[in-house]
Amino acid sequence: MSKKVLVLGETREGALRNVSFEAIAAAKKISGDGEVVAVLLGEAVSEFGNELVAYGADRVITVEHPHLKSYTSDGYGQAFMAVVDQEQPEAIVFGHTAVGKDLSPKIASKLQTGLISDVTDIEGEGADAVFIRPIYSGKAFEKVKLKEDGVVFITVRPNNITPLEREERSGDVSSLSVDITNLRTIIKNVVRKSAEGVDLSEAKVIIAGGRGVKSKEGFEPLQELADLLGGAVGASRGACDADYCDYSLQIGQTGKVVTPDLYIAAGISGAIQHMAGMSNSKVIVAINKDPEANIFKVADYGIVGDLFDVIPLLTEEFKKVM
Repeated sequence: MSKKVLVLGETREGALRNVSFEAIAAAKKISGDGEVVAVLLGEAVSEFGNELVAYGADRVITVEHPHLKSYTSDGYGQAFMAVVDQEQPEAIVFGHTAVGKDLSPKIASKLQTGLISDVTDIEGEGADAVFIRPIYSGKAFEKVKLKEDGVVFITVRPNNITPLEREERSGDVSSLSVDITNLRTIIKNVVRKSAEGVDLSEAKVIIAGGRGVKSKEGFEPLQELADLLGGAVGASRGACDADYCDYSLQIGQTGKVVTPDLYIAAGISGAIQHMAGMSNSKVIVAINKDPEANIFKVADYGIVGDLFDVIPLLTEEFKKVM
């Protein structure tokens, strides 16, 4: 059975987020032979429509309004529901991002439908699709298959579902006028504390530091290696609590959940709360002076040594081959 699937495209700092393309790939599996319609919300987002078409969307609908310049649940909720009312989709896909995690329950409630959050893989296609998501802080996975008719609503974890190949495709990019009213929250100014560069939640390479970095300056060699590899720097809660770095870098159960291709944990002991946020990384390299550190239990490769000796050596070796 074919389905019409709505996909929420996300932009950040004037560019499309990679999770938008991943969500389109997930929507293609759900749709069968149906239609994938991408939705862009913002103040000036129509320029990104053709890029979403190139990555697999059949059509793109944009809703532009000054009140959508910054995300608010009220504003985005009104705009997205207007698209839902017009399109009457059988399925909806969001990224499991800060926006997706906040907005999806609101939309699901309005539609009186269920929500399958944090999907990391999809088996089968169309009506036979089975959604896989982690539970118990990543210690187990469950497979969810919907039995009843209704709107299929999922959020997909960034960096897990491979985007489709970019192709030169044609597709309609249209606009929808929505009157955004009665906002309870209006964003006047946004002050960003997050680090510049690669988005931590979508980074393919992450160099993370723990209490073992000992100071703010201890993160400098980690940043150098991350820059060399085109990755991002993360941290354990211990490093954040010690004021070595900002909490925007925190990875773990109470921070960001990441699944990069390569995760290098430097000076991180491996508390269960931290491992809940990174244990599904494709390759994990642990660097720690303590050979009994818990992080080695989940590591694919372990280096027993001082991170201030090991990280510079790794950096120099990578420079030779890059």
